[in-house]
Amino acid sequence: MAVVDVLVSRTGRDLQRYDEVGRRQVVGCIPYRCNNPSNDADINDLEVLMISSQKKRHIMLFPKGGWEQDESIVQAAERETYEEAGVTGTIKTGLGRWLFKSKRFGSDYEGYMYPLLVEKLLDNWPEKNVRQRKWMTVDEAKKSCPHDWMIEALEELVLRLQQKGN
Repeated sequence: MAVVDVLVSRTGRDLQRYDEVGRRQVVGCIPYRCNNPSNDADINDLEVLMISSQKKRHIMLFPKGGWEQDESIVQAAERETYEEAGVTGTIKTGLGRWLFKSKRFGSDYEGYMYPLLVEKLLDNWPEKNVRQRKWMTVDEAKKSCPHDWMIEALEELVLRLQQKGN
């Protein structure tokens, strides 16, 4: 009998991290690729991968979720990106920290985002049946994303890639 990989997302909040004032800590990635790897500083060659919200499929976001106590922040970012977007790759230095209020729950969050250079786009991943994914230009992503803090993280990624090219 063949061994089958189980594709299941972590659920529940028992292991979730909270900061000293009670804000839930979340972490995620901006998965990206460059269509011209010899010139990854050209914004016109940059694409980012966005995923649909589970509840409202017309809303596009970057993958993110709870940072759990049994993992490092980078492990959490990798896990969330794998579970929600079905990609793996190389994580670079963090893009920053943002404080925001959940529109859905009305609670405060502390979010961290990382750039992830996509190396593998998987055919099967845990949330394949509840999310859609789409490659977008930076301008398309800015127009699609409803969260200012995620747009700020994207702008930081673009700035960083452009500075690398100088």
